[in-house]
Amino acid sequence: MRFKKRPAAKSSDIIIPEKLYFRIGEVARLCRLPAYVLRFWETEFPQLRPVKSNTGQRMYRRRDVESVLRIKKLLYEDGFTIAGARSQLRDEIKGDKKQTALPFPGRSPADLTHIRQGLREILNILVPHR
Repeated sequence: MRFKKRPAAKSSDIIIPEKLYFRIGEVARLCRLPAYVLRFWETEFPQLRPVKSNTGQRMYRRRDVESVLRIKKLLYEDGFTIAGARSQLRDEIKGDKKQTALPFPGRSPADLTHIRQGLREILNILVPHR
């Protein structure tokens, strides 16, 4: 009897439980990754820095788990290399700090004429003796 291999869940399908801290084994099960991969990623991605308990155990916060899922998506689903994923994450962080530009709507000459006329009317109201 042959068993079908169950397809791996996408990173976006995983629900992170409401907890303050997760041990490395919990994160490994949750993200469906071996613990050694998580330890390796800590050396490759500066965004992934779990705190260590008094006993030296890695304690991942929710944002660390979200980072693991983002890294997993970049590497396994989007096909990035480690260097490419690192660069992508760095660019995303820089992009979050910058204000995104809003698109400037194009104006037709008729719109501009209408706007000028409205401004002149306002000016005549404010300064009637011109």
